[in-house]
Amino acid sequence: MSKTQDNIRIIKKYPNRRLYDSYTSSHVTLVDIRRLVQEEEPFQVVDAKSGEDITRSILLQIIQEAESDGNPIFSSAMLKNIIRFYGPFQGVLGSYLDESIQSVIDIQAQAGSQSSQAWAEYMQGQVPMMQDMMRQYVEQSRNLYMNTQNMFGLFGGFGNQPEQKADPKADDEKKGDKE
Repeated sequence: MSKTQDNIRIIKKYPNRRLYDSYTSSHVTLVDIRRLVQEEEPFQVVDAKSGEDITRSILLQIIQEAESDGNPIFSSAMLKNIIRFYGPFQGVLGSYLDESIQSVIDIQAQAGSQSSQAWAEYMQGQVPMMQDMMRQYVEQSRNLYMNTQNMFGLFGGFGNQPEQKADPKADDEKKGDKE
């Protein structure tokens, strides 16, 4: 979809928190903006007073609403981990998440699913298999990332050290030595 800057739909947010779509000359809701995202309609949300681009803020509000309804994508543990990445590593995580989500979108396109409803129904039957595939993909990505870090020695001693599991026999032997 190669649309120019002129074809981007402008939605203005007024101080009373109302959103106005200048293309349709009507007020819109976050649900309407979510539909624009799903339909891949290019748009930009601007503050009516300052002209500042506030699209990201509106998109985050849509995600927050979606996370509050039904089955959230982000667990509390995952959100905590994302927060931990802010700082020197946020570019790495941002790129990784972007590429991972794009991969899922590409898989969906390759499957030939034209209808998001048909795709959702198909995925409901595939959830256990997809969860296992995604778990394996994330595990492989993590291992690749850690191996790369270790190869370049970027974090000397950080991360990929095997955990020492408690060996009950060794503990018994140590106790026997003391007795």
